[in-house]
Amino acid sequence: MSKKLDPRLKRKDRIRRKLSGTTERPRLSVYKSLKHIYAQVVDDTTGRTLAFASSLSKELKGNTEGDKKAEAKRVGALIAQKCKAANVDAVVFDRNGFPYHGRIAAVADAAREGGLKF
Repeated sequence: MSKKLDPRLKRKDRIRRKLSGTTERPRLSVYKSLKHIYAQVVDDTTGRTLAFASSLSKELKGNTEGDKKAEAKRVGALIAQKCKAANVDAVVFDRNGFPYHGRIAAVADAAREGGLKF
C-alpha cells in the first residue's frame, strides 16, 4: 500500500493554507465528482455552512437536460441565489485543488453572473 498523497489533495492543502473564509467574506468551496458537482459557502471562523447547492439539490432535481458543464452553471446560479438570501455579497473562491477550467470555471462564472463578488 502506497503512502503517497493524491496530487489533488496536496494542491488542496497548499491552497487552504493561503485562504480562509471570514464572516465578511466566507469561502465558496467547490467539489466535483465524476457525476455531480457541489458548492458550499463556509464561514471558517465559526465553522458554519451558510449556503449549499449541488446537482442533487431538489431545486435542480427535475432539470437534467444538458451536459455536466450546463449542470455546473445551474449549481453556480443556485449558490449565488442562496448567498443573496443569506446576505452574502462577496466570497473567497476555493477550487479545492481542481484545475480552474471546465465545470469549476462554469460554477464560478455563473456565481459571478448571479451577483457574487470574488
